[in-house]
Amino acid sequence: MITHDIQISADLSECTDIQTLRETVARFQRIFSSSGYGFWEWDLRTQNIDWSGGFWERLGYSKEEEKHINNANNVWEYIHPDDHQASRDSLYEHFHSKNPFSSFYRVRMKNGDYIWTQVRADSVRDENGRVLIMSGVSFDVTALKQAEEALRESEARQERIIQSSNDGIWEWYAKKGGFHFSSRCWELIGYNANDDEITRGEDKLVVWRKHIHPQDLEKFDQALADHMAGKGPFDLEYRLIGKDKQLHWVRGRGRASFNAEGKPIRMSGANMDMTQIKLAEERVIQAKVAAEKANQAKSEFLSSMSHELRTPLNAILGYAQLFEYDLNLTQQQMVNVREIRKAGDHLLQLINDVLDLAKIESGKMTVSLEPVLVSRIISEAFTLVQTQADARSIRLYATTNNLESHYVIADNVRYKQAVINLLSNAIKYNNMGGEVEVKLQTHDKLLRLIVRDNGKGIPANRQAEVFQPFNRLNAEFSKVEGSGVGLVITKQLVEMMNGCLDFYSKEDVGTEFWIDLPLATEWNQQQTEIIKSVGFTPTQLEFKQHKKVLYIEDNPTNIRLLQQFFDRHSCLSLDIAEEPFIGIYKARSNQPDLIILDINLPGMDGFEALNVLKNDPSTKHIPVVGLSANAMPYDIERGIKSGFFEYLTKPVDMNKLIETLNRVFIQ
Repeated sequence: MITHDIQISADLSECTDIQTLRETVARFQRIFSSSGYGFWEWDLRTQNIDWSGGFWERLGYSKEEEKHINNANNVWEYIHPDDHQASRDSLYEHFHSKNPFSSFYRVRMKNGDYIWTQVRADSVRDENGRVLIMSGVSFDVTALKQAEEALRESEARQERIIQSSNDGIWEWYAKKGGFHFSSRCWELIGYNANDDEITRGEDKLVVWRKHIHPQDLEKFDQALADHMAGKGPFDLEYRLIGKDKQLHWVRGRGRASFNAEGKPIRMSGANMDMTQIKLAEERVIQAKVAAEKANQAKSEFLSSMSHELRTPLNAILGYAQLFEYDLNLTQQQMVNVREIRKAGDHLLQLINDVLDLAKIESGKMTVSLEPVLVSRIISEAFTLVQTQADARSIRLYATTNNLESHYVIADNVRYKQAVINLLSNAIKYNNMGGEVEVKLQTHDKLLRLIVRDNGKGIPANRQAEVFQPFNRLNAEFSKVEGSGVGLVITKQLVEMMNGCLDFYSKEDVGTEFWIDLPLATEWNQQQTEIIKSVGFTPTQLEFKQHKKVLYIEDNPTNIRLLQQFFDRHSCLSLDIAEEPFIGIYKARSNQPDLIILDINLPGMDGFEALNVLKNDPSTKHIPVVGLSANAMPYDIERGIKSGFFEYLTKPVDMNKLIETLNRVFIQ
């Protein structure tokens, strides 16, 4: 009975173990099936592979197709052809080395795509070490491979960028110690990475610092130390002495990474070759200095030329203005005097034009826009070029088309200058006995002034060169005089007045140049004529008290001019000092009511003399008027800032002189 009970107990225990085993197997089957991994066992004796885990099902294959895959000889059909050899080599190595098997290869899905698979396995061997059964797992590593491929592509892209930038790369790691410089860093200063200078075992940063220019070494060390301390970026331009003993400019930029304690753990950066850029900058600076010197020389020349021409003009225009005060002149004599003055004014205007050209080139030219009567511009321009036209028997005429009373918004002087230039060119480059016509037209609220000639015209293949400076289209080989800048200046002047200059030309027919400017509201022509004629009416003194004037001037012609002017006014007396020291003595001794002071004087210039007078308690109260042929804009500005009551320029305008005397003596 006892034996029977023991047997029943044993049977029950065995049933329990079987049930537990079944549950365990079922659990593992569920795990395998849901994992997506391929659990397999390959019996090399039968070449049968037992698969679990739903690996092939995930790839889209049916149960029937899996039967085909269970044959080990058929598995190769599903492995990418490019991976066959590597997989076979891995198997061969495993069979002979007894090391665990590991391999990567691509497996074809049902739809024809491939996934990357990693396989890990080990084997059961017989007493001779031959593999009998191989068991392992296959799992999808496509995402990992894609990430690796993206990383490789990113690294390759970075490498291409670095190579194309031609920059040198350097790195520092706190754990490794020392700097690493790429071979390109050394190539920037003429070394090869295998040169003894580079490979003899010294710390690379020490070698690099030895090549930094002594004047830049301190700022290099400071910039690096500041960045390592977290005080700012590392971005520095500095010089290195290369293998060729020449200076090489480098721009070093880098960024450090810091740990949680704020200590640097690594730093990476790049060195950009700046040598050619610095050489180009140096050439630009040298060219700028040369241009400034040339510009200064030009300014000095223009100033000197202006002074030398204004001095004789002072006599011409001064005496012409004195005649206007002479009531004994006949009407014809007065007309002649005014013609002299008009010609002198034109010559003075030409001098001013030369100065204006310098302003245009320097960008300092300004225009004063106002309504300008176009017919008057044409008339005045005709008067000034008539002699030139007569010399070539060229007929000048205007076709105004009933637009003679129309005004445009322009600068009167610049507009006339532009028209004169076009007329002068039309005459110079015309045929002997030809004609020049000025026509007026309106369109789109613009008035067009056309200057037409019937000369040789401009060849079609040279018309694009018309507005090029100093390009005279081969006219420099003819007898026609010119500089080649007139049209360039004219175009700039017109555009400054918000206008447009253009042309049309046909060979052997002639050329038309035109200026388009905005129309202005019509003005009463008669009133404008009256206003314009006021310029020839002498201004009168507005005081009666007697005043003493001291004139410090060394030019006899200028002295005689002012003496004759003062002789005509009984309320004025003029004392002369031909040297500044004598003038200062007379100012102290005689206490004049006004001093007129030239600038270019022997022994002491006018500015120095003015300084003496203003610092002397006995003369500092006396107003001083500057009168000089130094008429450059900076001369006038300097004169006003220096303390002159007024700064007048030669040729002296008698009306302005009288206006100044009125302002000085009528307080």
